[in-house]
Amino acid sequence: MLLKLYEKNNHPADLQRVIDLLNDGGILIYPTDTMYALGCHGLKERAIERICRLKGIDPKRNNLSIVCYDLSSISEYAKMDNATFKLMKRNLPGPFTFILNGTTRLPKIFRNRKEVGIRMPAHPIIQEIARLLDAPLMTATLPRNDEEEMEYCTDPELIEEKFSETVDLVIDGGIGGTEGSTIVDCTSGEAVIVRQGAGILDEG
Repeated sequence: MLLKLYEKNNHPADLQRVIDLLNDGGILIYPTDTMYALGCHGLKERAIERICRLKGIDPKRNNLSIVCYDLSSISEYAKMDNATFKLMKRNLPGPFTFILNGTTRLPKIFRNRKEVGIRMPAHPIIQEIARLLDAPLMTATLPRNDEEEMEYCTDPELIEEKFSETVDLVIDGGIGGTEGSTIVDCTSGEAVIVRQGAGILDEG
C-alpha cells in the first residue's frame, strides 16, 4: 500500500495511520535525507526480527540502527561523552549514522552487540513520524542486488511494486537519493569515519 505524504501540512489522519501501524508491529518503507529505508518501531522485537529476515542479516553479527527525533532521545538509547554530543549537535539532523555504545533501554536483540547506529535524518516526513511515535524507529537500507535498477530503490511507486508483499506500507515522499549516509564510529571516544557517504562531517 502506498501513502503519499508531504514535507508539511499532512492530514493528521494519514500520520496517525503510520503511527498506529508502527505501534501494531508493522513495517514500512519511508524516505530519508539519503535513500529510502525500511523501518519499524524500535522497541518491538518481532518487527525488528521481520526486518532482519527481510534483509537477510543476523543481529548477532550486524549492527542495527535506530532513528531518533532529537539529541535528548538519543541519550536514552546510546551512551555519549561530551565530545561526541558536541559532534552530533553540529552534524544532526543530517545524512550521518553515528555508531555509539547502546544502553539497556534498547530491546535484547540490540544487545547481542554493544553498539547501535544512530540516525537523525534531515527529512521532515520521518522527523514528524519520529516525533509523533515518541519512540525510536529501527531503520535499515532497502535490500538490493547490485545489478538491480536503482529506480527500484528511488521511485516510491516502483518500490511499492517490488516490496508490496513484504512490507505493510510504503510512504511516497517523492524520488529518493542514491547515496547512503556517512558512518562515523564514536565507540572508542574518537570519531572515525567508517564509510564516507552523503554527509561531510563537521569536526569543529
